[in-house]
Amino acid sequence: MYLSRFLSLHALWVTVSSVMQHYPSVWGHYDVCKTQIYTEEGKVWDYMACQPEARDMIKYVRVTLDPPDITCGDPPETFCAMGNPYMCNNECDASTQELAHPPELMFDLEGRHPSTFWQSTTWKDYPKPLHVNITLSWNKTIELTDNIVITFESGRPDQMILEKSLDYGRTWQPYQYYATDCLDAFHMDPKSVRDLSQHTVLEIICTEEYSTGYMTNSKIIHFEIKDRFAFFAGPRLHNMASLYGQLDTTKKLRDFFTITDLRIRLLRPATGEIYVDEQHLARYFYAISDIRVYGRCKCNLHATGCKEENKRLLCECEHNTTGPDCGKCKKNYQGRPWSPGSYLPIPKGTANISNVCDNELLHCQNGGTCINNVRCQCPPAYTGILCEKLKCERDPGGCSQNSGQGAISHGPLLLLTALLGATGLCTC
Repeated sequence: MYLSRFLSLHALWVTVSSVMQHYPSVWGHYDVCKTQIYTEEGKVWDYMACQPEARDMIKYVRVTLDPPDITCGDPPETFCAMGNPYMCNNECDASTQELAHPPELMFDLEGRHPSTFWQSTTWKDYPKPLHVNITLSWNKTIELTDNIVITFESGRPDQMILEKSLDYGRTWQPYQYYATDCLDAFHMDPKSVRDLSQHTVLEIICTEEYSTGYMTNSKIIHFEIKDRFAFFAGPRLHNMASLYGQLDTTKKLRDFFTITDLRIRLLRPATGEIYVDEQHLARYFYAISDIRVYGRCKCNLHATGCKEENKRLLCECEHNTTGPDCGKCKKNYQGRPWSPGSYLPIPKGTANISNVCDNELLHCQNGGTCINNVRCQCPPAYTGILCEKLKCERDPGGCSQNSGQGAISHGPLLLLTALLGATGLCTC
């Protein structure tokens, strides 16, 4: 009896699993662009909104520093130990691998001992400010899916701004301000993400939560993406449908989590005190061991794949779209203006595929009928996306006179195609 129950439960689970595989977007993944379904007219494609999986975007980043000579080691210099700011016998030397701290060490694998990190020059030119801009560029539009995390080895800076760009670095907007004293540094009252709500989630805040000195357990700075998601999806992000609905209908919210570049503006190193110790300026510098940025390629809900080609990320577009972000219709699929996919209605969304055909433009050939602008229903003798091919052409004998298809005249069709081409309309 128990065996029969087990087998019944197993069969039920297999059935449910099969359904889940065909419709994984039920759980809010949107990881399938189309699936085949059966209708009265036979097997057809059912299209749905889709997006790539989130991934570690640091693998594809290009980093630039300003000023470009801000990295320590050229010429060699000594600096103070991070745990003991008065032990100043450490050396940074760009010509020696074991003593060098180049920018790429912000992005290497962590977990080694001692840890690896990028390091700036010391604040030897005090009172001139020690300013550093670290710019992360992807040459691709990215949708953030998790917190941005920066790990400092020098103590978290007293003042810092995280900025974003949506136009490949041409213009910049602040994401968040960080300071030991927000009012003094940026003339802003201190806040945390917990002080925000659904209605104020886009507010740019200054936080004092991540700005402390030489504390070994206080190395990390966050920009809280998931906490902002939680205002719509719940504290454990179980209600992703609500979040997707908000992203779909509120462009400002969607743009808030979208970037092409990030810029870390380091404005004042960790001092741990009110006053700078001018007798020991080698205590003051910036050092970063790790930066984490998780997100997905923005493909306008028209792709599940994103590939690297010639050191650039490109969406593997579907729904008859093309371009780095699937931002336009393919040639000959422009029966209506391009539009992005939609998360709504939950759970499959709306593909908004570029039109295959349009009855007014006569895209379907040889008497085919345009069905819902997405496919041509062809006469029995024809096949192809636009009914442009004779079925008999696929037969071993080809289209003979005996087949009854080879004698069909294409003259009027070719004339019509030429006339449409002369008007500048998209034809196939």
